[in-house]
Amino acid sequence: MAQTSESPESPAPGNRCPCTSGLTFGECCGRRIVDGEPAPTAAQLMRSRFTAFAIGDAPYLLATWHASTRPRELDLDPEIRWLRLDLLRTEQGGPLDRTGVVEFAAYYRHDGERGIQQEVSSFVREGGRWFYVDAVG
Repeated sequence: MAQTSESPESPAPGNRCPCTSGLTFGECCGRRIVDGEPAPTAAQLMRSRFTAFAIGDAPYLLATWHASTRPRELDLDPEIRWLRLDLLRTEQGGPLDRTGVVEFAAYYRHDGERGIQQEVSSFVREGGRWFYVDAVG
């Protein structure tokens, strides 16, 4: 995935959130990405990370990636258009948990072809903030 050095352009606060939660960007992922509000659950962090992929916000992705597995840099492919996120399963990951797992399916279009990325992701909460750790199993 390749990221340009340009800063990402966030949707308007009243536009539909890219994570397909049914909320507006300002009510949903904008609170995390623009306002810096911590995600209260691993699932909500997963939603905001999907949105960051959709708008090309590599700095947010790196900031929400756990230091133990975070790459030095992240190249996002601007040719991939992320279309929809379905959360399939969660284990723990609540406001009082230390760890969590989120299984998701992310739908995209690339070079005129549609695809699905399905993954089981692990998360950890440290200092009151959730971080993506890695893909499991």
